Amino acid sequence: MNATTDQELINQTLKGDTRSFGVLVERYQDFVFTIVYRMVKVREEAEEVSQDTFIKAFESLASYRGEAKFSSWLYSIAYRKALDSIRKNKKNKTSEIIDDITEGEIDSIDNALHFLEVKERKKTIQECILKLSEEEAAIITLYYFDDQSVREIAVITKLSEDNVKIKLYRSRKKLFSLLKHFVLPEITNTNGRAI
Repeated sequence: MNATTDQELINQTLKGDTRSFGVLVERYQDFVFTIVYRMVKVREEAEEVSQDTFIKAFESLASYRGEAKFSSWLYSIAYRKALDSIRKNKKNKTSEIIDDITEGEIDSIDNALHFLEVKERKKTIQECILKLSEEEAAIITLYYFDDQSVREIAVITKLSEDNVKIKLYRSRKKLFSLLKHFVLPEITNTNGRAI
């Protein structure tokens, strides 16, 4: 069975078939919610912002030109809606103090995560991502969980590619710092010393 492409569903929606837009919502609702939740950090607020995202996408669908992937266009709306919600609610977010992390330690994060059990790892990673700033959480989520490229993230966030690279690097450092106490005891080299 051939899956209908996003563009086919968009065309059908623009011709008045709202069920086609429902398919797009089903296709992307989980990830839109994930991005928004990791930014606003409150489930009810994330649900509302996710709904607003799809309403805005539906209302603006005729303006989608296909220059970027539909998912990138949609995530851009979600990102902006989440930022608007955060500004509106004027929540004060506190940042964790981050120790100096060496480049070698950052590179070991992939190996470190391997030692956590899958369920525990997911829970720990999600809790640590929620401690990042809204922008950092969005960039980490888009890059690592949705395999968006730096270029695609730049389109979504309206930041330059260089700025995305810098923010991604800093976000990885912060995330590693938060994860460090969970994983480093498990990582040892053959001499029994922590790597």
